Amino acid sequence: MNRIAETYVRLVLNVGQYDDGYVDAYYGPREWKPAELNDSAKKNFPYEKLTREADRLLSGLSKIPDKDLSEIEKLRRDFLKAQISAVRARIEILHGKKMTFDQESRALYDAVAPVHDRQYFESRMKEFQSLLPGEGDILERYEKFRNQFIIPKDKLDAVFTAAINECRRRTLEHIKLPEGENFKVEYVKDKPWGAYNWYKGNAFSLIEVNTELPTYIDGPLGLASHEGYPGHHVYNALLEEKLAKGKGWIEFTVYPLYSPQSLIAEGSANFGIEMIFPGDERLSFEKNVLFPLAGLDTSKAGLYYQLRLLINNLQYAGTEAARNYLDGKFTKEETIDWLMKYNLMSKERAERLLRFFEHYRSYDINYTLGQDIIKNYIEKNGGTEADPEKRWEIFKKILSTPQTPEALM
Repeated sequence: MNRIAETYVRLVLNVGQYDDGYVDAYYGPREWKPAELNDSAKKNFPYEKLTREADRLLSGLSKIPDKDLSEIEKLRRDFLKAQISAVRARIEILHGKKMTFDQESRALYDAVAPVHDRQYFESRMKEFQSLLPGEGDILERYEKFRNQFIIPKDKLDAVFTAAINECRRRTLEHIKLPEGENFKVEYVKDKPWGAYNWYKGNAFSLIEVNTELPTYIDGPLGLASHEGYPGHHVYNALLEEKLAKGKGWIEFTVYPLYSPQSLIAEGSANFGIEMIFPGDERLSFEKNVLFPLAGLDTSKAGLYYQLRLLINNLQYAGTEAARNYLDGKFTKEETIDWLMKYNLMSKERAERLLRFFEHYRSYDINYTLGQDIIKNYIEKNGGTEADPEKRWEIFKKILSTPQTPEALM
């Protein structure tokens, strides 16, 4: 299996030569990394060579019987199979193969998001509308109310720093991280995403935060937990420590973005805030610590979080927008209108999310369906809020062992 793993890493790096952004992280042997290609060389895509290599690897994995493997080695084999199958699909897409949204998400992420119609979201809007102050257009009322919770730009770094420190403190109560782990935060603009973790290896991440649009008071804690603790930074650091270094499993030194690993990564990162801030603990910390740091009035904090909780119940509206837009059922304008209505986004945020769909396509399911898969798996195996020890035990196992969406469903 080690030979298959090494060839898989080289295959991912080779595909990455023709697909900008495909290799999200790599900290394996420097000499394995191929030279960057110019635009002219990228036009000569070696489709047949790459597909042959992927098929050869999949064939090799299929010949490894269960009886020869320990439980974690079975997980390793299944992880490699899922990852290589996704590489194979990405090669087809780069060669011009067209897929529907659901076909693509199945091929790349080993999962298909449930379908929700307009009525599903309409019914969930009713309670939100009844709680929202004022009269008239819902989005205008919500924007007016929410604008009271924008963090002044000169307070942003202090709020982010406090959020990161608290997320790290709470995570370290349950997870032992590699000595010297750390990350650096940089503020950027003109990106299709809100924040991004660039994992560099040796337990170090560069986290970029997009400050192009206003940052609301609930943003820093969400981003700190998702990108940092116990989210992407912790996930990558544990895989590196336990598997890449601990077992010498070279496949964990590369992370192809369009792969089933992303569903595990995004799902666990989204669920992470529930792990470190169960129940009302998030509201309590933000109200008592972050609101004062930002200089914001706390008198309406309770209602603000009630509304945010109801908006979380509408999260699949974004997935439906992506599916309908990419399948040609919605125009750009219809997609933006849908996001403004059912995700309660300003036009600027809806336009940014549309750019995200255009660039990352079916990747959106990793946030919504991914979170549900992680949450449901943990809870059905006894990791409920009533048993936090069991909850953390399962969560840590997901972050530090080879996992596939299929195994968690």
